Amino acid sequence: GLPSDKVEMGRNCKIVTEVVQNGNDFTWTQHFPGGRTTTNTFTVGKEADMETMGGKKFKATVKMEDGKLVADFPNYRHISEICGGKLVETSTSSGVVYKRTSKKIA
Repeated sequence: GLPSDKVEMGRNCKIVTEVVQNGNDFTWTQHFPGGRTTTNTFTVGKEADMETMGGKKFKATVKMEDGKLVADFPNYRHISEICGGKLVETSTSSGVVYKRTSKKIA
């Protein structure tokens, strides 16, 4: 459902993601080119106010399943996990799968 220019921008975009974990509490910050930053703070198993990279606000409950953070929304599922020292994020929406792998820089 995204315009093709937004899809292409996302494909080529270098995003820096900071994940801070304190027990079941997480702060997830994404820094985008041009200075835009989105931060979501949540506790596993509790509903939280969230914001998409496009600025849309919503409520979600992030769960832990087999060591992966999983967030389900209507028509959208996001899974985050550490594999081989890398952050692997898989998003699925309307049958389309987007996978982003990030290397650790600090």
